[in-house]
Amino acid sequence: MIRILSLDGGGIRGIIPAMLLAELERRSGRATCDLFDLIAGTSTGGLIALALTCPGSDGRPRYAARELVGIYEREGPVIFARSLWRRIVTLCHLLGPQYSARGTEQVLARYLGDTRLKDALRDVLVPSYDIERHAPFFFKSRAARARPHYDFALRDIARATTAAPTYFPPARLTAPGESGKYYALIDGGVAAANPALCAFAEAKRFDPEADVLLVSIGTGELTEPVPYARAQHWGLIGWARPVLRIVLDGPNEAVDYQLKQLLPDARHGPRRYYRFQAPLTEPEDAIDNTSPENIQALKGLGDTLIHDNAALLDRLARQLLQNPRPS
Repeated sequence: MIRILSLDGGGIRGIIPAMLLAELERRSGRATCDLFDLIAGTSTGGLIALALTCPGSDGRPRYAARELVGIYEREGPVIFARSLWRRIVTLCHLLGPQYSARGTEQVLARYLGDTRLKDALRDVLVPSYDIERHAPFFFKSRAARARPHYDFALRDIARATTAAPTYFPPARLTAPGESGKYYALIDGGVAAANPALCAFAEAKRFDPEADVLLVSIGTGELTEPVPYARAQHWGLIGWARPVLRIVLDGPNEAVDYQLKQLLPDARHGPRRYYRFQAPLTEPEDAIDNTSPENIQALKGLGDTLIHDNAALLDRLARQLLQNPRPS
């Protein structure tokens, strides 16, 4: 049995999966990387995946999932720092990204240090998108252990997969040991906002006959419709922000549908696919709303998701503890 964890993108909404994983760690008594064989994450989900597999000085995970919730609260305003000067020089962001990458890079350096991809405590897969080659780019710890030129720093990977268009500038990553070769990367959500199917394909690539247990956690889905009466009159400006949200969030449910077909529950066997997702209202949907009020609203959504899925989380914890990985 290959156990896979997949984490969607969603900026500050990463608080929701972080809370759910903290509850799963509490119920199982095990660290997330001890419960799964492969952890995939896009954008903020990639950041969570990298943080939970980053080794500390004792060789164990540097962070527990519950610590990530506090990091989102403290560092969210640093990452999404609104500068009057930046609004002026970019003409209210019409001529440039809304945020500088400086805050993000400082936070990533502080929490991930110089750890390399090959040192991740568990196999990880983190998507990004190369805008010069017009192709998805997948950071894989398995590949990093085999090929030194693929062994990027975790903080650089996190920077690349979270470089959401219009919010942050692209990341320029130099290939380790290959002077002159670089990748121009943006948010992994462009290629795989929900990386669960990518993770499933990766697992099957190396063990086609293995059974799979896949746990997919979202960062919330918008429930309020886009009214036709408004949208029918939109042009480039009207569609600019809604279309980005639709492009990044829309495929999530398609992936969910596909995996339900690929991993149906056996009639008398264990469950093979779990999907946890919370409903959002429009204010909560913003990936960059780090106000205290919105942080509390997101934590409330996390609490509700945990409460409403208490029995399912117990079932999942018991299933993951069957033949667990060694600590």
